[in-house]
Amino acid sequence: MRSRLQVTEIGVIPLRQGELLEHRIITPILLSLSLLLIGLPSKAQDARAVVQLAPSANQLSLAAGEQVPFTVQALDLSGTVVDVPLRITGPRNAVSIENGVVQGLQPGEYEIVVTVVVPADSGLEPLSLRVPVVVTWPRASEVVVEASATLYERTTVKHQARVTHADNSFRPDPEIRWSSSDPSIATVDQFGNVTAQMLGTVTITASFEGVTNSVSHDVIAFPGSRIELMGSPAAGVQTGDVIHFNALVRDGAGSVVEDAPLSWSHSYSATEGMLGVPATGQMLRGDFVADIAGIHSVTVSSGSLSARASFEVSARDVVQEVELVGHGPENRYRTTDLWIFEGVDGRDYAITGSKVSGGFSFFYDVTNPAVITKIDSIQVDARTINDVKASPDGRYAVLSREGATNRRDGLVIMDMSDPMNPVIASFYDEGITGGVHNMFAADDYLYALANGDKYVIIDMADIYDPQFISEYNHPDSRLHDVWVADGLAYSSEWGTGVVVVDVGNGRWGGSPENPVFVTSYATPSGATHATFPYYQESTGKTYLFLGDEIMNRRGLAWAGYPESMGSYSNRYDPSTGTGGIPLANRGYIQIIDFTDPENTKMVARYEVPEFGTHNIWVEDDKLYQAYYEGGLRVVDVSGELMGNLYTQGREISVFKPVSQNGYTQNATMVWGAQPHKGHVFFSDTNSGLWSVKLLPKQRPIS
Repeated sequence: MRSRLQVTEIGVIPLRQGELLEHRIITPILLSLSLLLIGLPSKAQDARAVVQLAPSANQLSLAAGEQVPFTVQALDLSGTVVDVPLRITGPRNAVSIENGVVQGLQPGEYEIVVTVVVPADSGLEPLSLRVPVVVTWPRASEVVVEASATLYERTTVKHQARVTHADNSFRPDPEIRWSSSDPSIATVDQFGNVTAQMLGTVTITASFEGVTNSVSHDVIAFPGSRIELMGSPAAGVQTGDVIHFNALVRDGAGSVVEDAPLSWSHSYSATEGMLGVPATGQMLRGDFVADIAGIHSVTVSSGSLSARASFEVSARDVVQEVELVGHGPENRYRTTDLWIFEGVDGRDYAITGSKVSGGFSFFYDVTNPAVITKIDSIQVDARTINDVKASPDGRYAVLSREGATNRRDGLVIMDMSDPMNPVIASFYDEGITGGVHNMFAADDYLYALANGDKYVIIDMADIYDPQFISEYNHPDSRLHDVWVADGLAYSSEWGTGVVVVDVGNGRWGGSPENPVFVTSYATPSGATHATFPYYQESTGKTYLFLGDEIMNRRGLAWAGYPESMGSYSNRYDPSTGTGGIPLANRGYIQIIDFTDPENTKMVARYEVPEFGTHNIWVEDDKLYQAYYEGGLRVVDVSGELMGNLYTQGREISVFKPVSQNGYTQNATMVWGAQPHKGHVFFSDTNSGLWSVKLLPKQRPIS
């Protein structure tokens, strides 16, 4: 029988093929949202001597971008400083804690938690301290008012106000106070909409935090005599179809009034007398998309002129049944991400990781998706293998490490030249000073996150001797995920949003050796967790699918979760109304039109309100979305995208796996999904690896 090796940084332990270790490698490192370990002496004193934690400040108040010193001392009963390691954590993207300095990143009210580090097997209850932190916005330095159209009598023009700080950063969603110098000539509402009442001169002023700016208008007579509406659709419009309208205002001579302001609206009539109709559609300037079937009307107006078009919209019929094909059950370890690939031998394989499970990764033969066969298991020195990847040519695979005993996490590189017998080729940790949460294999290069601060680019031409090439660290940002396509690296960086870097595309002069920043797009949620770029052949558009992950679901009574899920132990008590799980997640997919990388805009979203998103895959105009407790969701993303895909009926199918023999019985928690050769494979934290298939739509009865 062939023997296997369990590889650590210390040595190797022989294992029989398929055998799993009963023990787990314990790591002293807790991966937190924001982490700093202070004072790790070679011979630390006993943590039991600590009776008090003394911070340099009992509370902190600072502006975003500001830095203040912050230290903590551990004291014994006599008030003497005790030399023990301390763990200081703060909320990710809100504050940064490093080298005795706290920096404010995101305004809000937070807490810094200080904890004495105790050995895992000591049985000690660690002493901890909470320090309130208030992060405020810097003072506004300038207000800029923008108006894009001439102010004609009896028309309305939207005014925008942009607020900047001294460091040239922008204030999101400032509450502007608007005023008019003469309301008899023109009024202005709280949203900056200016309506001209009569001819004359008027000044519109925007104020914020004592800073003001104004714009003056000469209200002139409206020259329009008629308005033309174009773009009314023919038959065959479905929910989710984007319809482009246009309108022209003409004067008495038939000439176009180029700067005439246009106001768009729509109305709806149910075809079957529905009550309680939800949002029926979205109108964005001249673009319209319907959410539900019925008679829709679009109206355009300018001054006293208006035109209207009505049309019927039918329901989007995209529902397909999902058939369960196979299951590779796992009940001893919590499964993390997966990667499906064709091996060099022409067969199909899957790799999965594990979460807080002693560094296990599992290898499967999935050539027959109905018979998912575990062919090997590898254990390495790690607390969690969060991510797994295989190269496009299938010659190597990579396991990420978090929580190694020596704190040098890095990567485990697997030789897949014989896919049925994976072999550890090398370890890599150059430039990677903390946990590797995510990575991406593209050609002969590997992009690996380093402790959420940067990603390192590695030359993988020789997997037994991988070489550091370069790295990219976006300023004041935290990384969670990176994806590479067409020479562009898309990194998901929470509050910073998606950061796009040229690593070989060439348009901006970048290469793996010289990464060049292209652009970034920050979403309103500030919780960008994953990004998937997708080129849509039918429209010629490139879309970015950005997945949010928002960790807080307070207020939902049903948010309790099984105690077997580790930290999810504060179950909701319906008799008292207390408890529930604050760390259950929610979130949605935000869809960005990235056709012109230098002129990006958000156009659509997909949200299942009750659940939170995780990993994303888009292929052949279908979105395969891992939605945690919401299961596997398959969504139609064909054609131009606009509005809320969920309410438009674009959901093709839903599959929620459960297993009585799972790590947590009968609890859905889908982590990642990937289509492969006509099947869809996905991992579930509580039950392992699954394969399903979308069945063809049934033919109508004729």
